Amino acid sequence: MRILSKKWPFLIQVKWFIGLLVPVVFLNTTNSLAQNNSNTVQESPWPKTDFYDYRGTHAVSTMLGTAIMNGDYSNPEFGIYMGVGYKKSIIPHLNVNLNFNKFNLVYKDLFNNGFMSFDLNVEALVFPHNRFSPYIFLGSGINASNYFEAVDPKVQGGIGLDYVVYEGLSFRIFGEYNQAFTDELDDRIYGDADDTYWRIACGVNIHFGGEKKKAKLLNAVPTIIKSNPIPTD
Repeated sequence: MRILSKKWPFLIQVKWFIGLLVPVVFLNTTNSLAQNNSNTVQESPWPKTDFYDYRGTHAVSTMLGTAIMNGDYSNPEFGIYMGVGYKKSIIPHLNVNLNFNKFNLVYKDLFNNGFMSFDLNVEALVFPHNRFSPYIFLGSGINASNYFEAVDPKVQGGIGLDYVVYEGLSFRIFGEYNQAFTDELDDRIYGDADDTYWRIACGVNIHFGGEKKKAKLLNAVPTIIKSNPIPTD
């Protein structure tokens, strides 16, 4: 007989997840702020364009990791997770991305089913002009079992770290919480809460575009200098 399990409360899941990532994000943020403060000692009329060299305005993403269920049974296990996506930057700090994900949710000796999801997210980069930046994202999507036997709406959100290994190529690691609007992901209705699951993964972004925006910013510099000439004695 399989033991039914009460789902972890939402706030406990979030606190556990944030507790793992906050120390890393804090260290990176402190370092980045120190660099930014040192850079602002000598103010320059030149606009920041590092984002367009590092990350561009478009990106193709790949993800590989694991997913784990928080449902109606005890003994969940980690299942495989992989995904691909596309993102479009609105401004350096903000982008919109669309992802297709394929993953398994597993309970030991009981349940190992495949799912897919289509997710639309808004993502915010904390330090877009630096090689190393934390980021957060929030969005909604559709969760579907294999062969679309069941399709349910969901919302998701997460936090991660992004590092530009080389101009146009970045590596990232992230964790993501998914709240499905159904209690039947594990084929069992128990309790009042809907089923949820976590995805933890690393991935690569291939960036491109942004040359025109960078050129436009740089072409505006002479106008700024001319309109603010250096006074002479």
